[in-house]
Amino acid sequence: QVQLVESGGGLVQAGESLRLSCAVSGSIFSRSTMGWYRQAPGKQRELVATITNGGLTGYGDSVKGRFTVSRDNAKNTVYLQMNSLKPEDTGVYYCAARETWVKEYRYWGQGTQVTVSS
Repeated sequence: QVQLVESGGGLVQAGESLRLSCAVSGSIFSRSTMGWYRQAPGKQRELVATITNGGLTGYGDSVKGRFTVSRDNAKNTVYLQMNSLKPEDTGVYYCAARETWVKEYRYWGQGTQVTVSS
């Protein structure tokens, strides 16, 4: 059974950094594309970053240059390093996974809250 568990969220001031982790159980990780999404109250879920099983990364425009996604295949863990945080980054951050041959993410973590105060 595939399970994703995010951790590392918290309350920080603008300009500070956080590092989120997503631990993935099950056999999917080695053949997965991983994604980070976030959702603020009343807003739609927004793509933050993606990373393929080969390490190719992509970022949403709002976080490019500030956030870095990485993965450790030996640990079945994906990370999101968030620097220069802004209040607009506040939201619940979700880790997601999909098999490389699937277009839609179909495995999701429970989310971790990130709050950035001004």
